[in-house]
Amino acid sequence: MPLGKKIAFLGTGNMAEALVKGLLRAGTATREEILCSEPRAERRAEIQARYGVETSGDNRALAERADIVVISVKPQTIEHLLVEIAPAIDHRKLVVSIAAGIPILAIARKLGAGVRIVRVMPNTPALVGAGATALARGAHATDADLEQARALFQSVGTTEVVEEPLLDAVTGLSGSGPAFVFLAIEALADGGVKVGLARPVAMALAAQTVLGSAKLVLETGEHPGRLKDQVTSPGGTAIAGVHALEMGGLRAALIAAVEAATRRSRELGEKAAK
Repeated sequence: MPLGKKIAFLGTGNMAEALVKGLLRAGTATREEILCSEPRAERRAEIQARYGVETSGDNRALAERADIVVISVKPQTIEHLLVEIAPAIDHRKLVVSIAAGIPILAIARKLGAGVRIVRVMPNTPALVGAGATALARGAHATDADLEQARALFQSVGTTEVVEEPLLDAVTGLSGSGPAFVFLAIEALADGGVKVGLARPVAMALAAQTVLGSAKLVLETGEHPGRLKDQVTSPGGTAIAGVHALEMGGLRAALIAAVEAATRRSRELGEKAAK
């Protein structure tokens, strides 16, 4: 459903471009409703040619015209951006931040009291319309604000709403998780090569197996353990492989990876808050 809002993307990196593409594809916004700011002239020309949206190098000017302001710059440049756009932000605008690790309170301190803020943690599969995004709203954001922010990210995947302190856990799981899955795909493909498959064939089979297995979990609603049991026949090949994985500590390693990534996210957030 169309939002009917002017949306300004301040920063046009990969995630912002994925959102622009998703919004247009889903009909959530029109080309006339999307504004993109970008300091590099060649990137502005690229975005404008590719999507037919208005681009500018002036963050403040676009923020003034927008109903929804999406902060999509790198965390190390956000402070300068917030100072620049602060005069253009008031309680009538919704601010959506995808700057990793930057707390809502830190954004509110720069933009002023009463600003409506939703903080978002997307992940890179959003680039192919298969993202997993978690959203947390600030103290002044309304239910309608949250739904508008969800509509943005539902154009590139699925969304979940959490309390802000849990965004570190989200970062550890779905934010960092693609790296863990890519490693698993690479390892599965290496295994295929080791037992005789050509590299392209092994990679294609490994990636499709992960994709298909995830889709089976989501579409059936079955517990992964139950689906695993359906594959592992008595004395068969799959149970032999599962035993090897258990011997190698796969479960413990993945749990530890999510925990380590969560801990690091928390550390970075505390540093940003200061």
